[in-house]
Amino acid sequence: MSHAPLRFFLDYISPYAYLAWTRLPALAARHGRTLEPVPVLLAGLLNATGNIGPAEVAPKRVYLFKQTFRIAHDFGVPFGPPPAHPFNPLLALRVTAAVDDLEARNRLVSALYASAWGGGPGLETPETVGAAIQAAGLDAQALLAAAQTQEVKDRVRHNTEAALAAGAFGVPSYLAGEELFFGVDSLGHLEQFLRGEDPLTPEAVERWRTLPASASRR
Repeated sequence: MSHAPLRFFLDYISPYAYLAWTRLPALAARHGRTLEPVPVLLAGLLNATGNIGPAEVAPKRVYLFKQTFRIAHDFGVPFGPPPAHPFNPLLALRVTAAVDDLEARNRLVSALYASAWGGGPGLETPETVGAAIQAAGLDAQALLAAAQTQEVKDRVRHNTEAALAAGAFGVPSYLAGEELFFGVDSLGHLEQFLRGEDPLTPEAVERWRTLPASASRR
């Protein structure tokens, strides 16, 4: 695979990121791309950009579940909410960041998403995270211990900073070279870009970037 890796900025708190993950390995393989899952803290992205998560808006929280349930049905993948939402994803993010081998990290991401959104027991305790690690064929005791080290905690923080530097404002986000795509609904556009068929021109982007605002919301 001679192309740059396809980087996937993820947080297990997002059902949209779970749904994207069910499609990404095959998408990356079709285009000869190594898939690199990059655990980031969605809360850090939201805080840095002055945004809030969809589950923090009461009507959106209900709609979020209905929409993701329908997408999962269309994708033909298992789907079930975790025991609580929002939940604290830090431990799951840190054990993911502790795995250097990409193939093993991909297996772990699949197992952790299955626990969070595939009808599993969730990811809020060391026991549930450890069970997902074991399901991925990895050493749960070693990874849970590594997740407590400052080095691994810093990896998640640095990943989040790198995502922000690339222009990310939420998850799921995908970085193909220097081009960023956001949302499960952009997978088709990502694939179009990887085929070299992106209809968007630099001139169109620049026109939008420099377009003045004539009104603002108080």
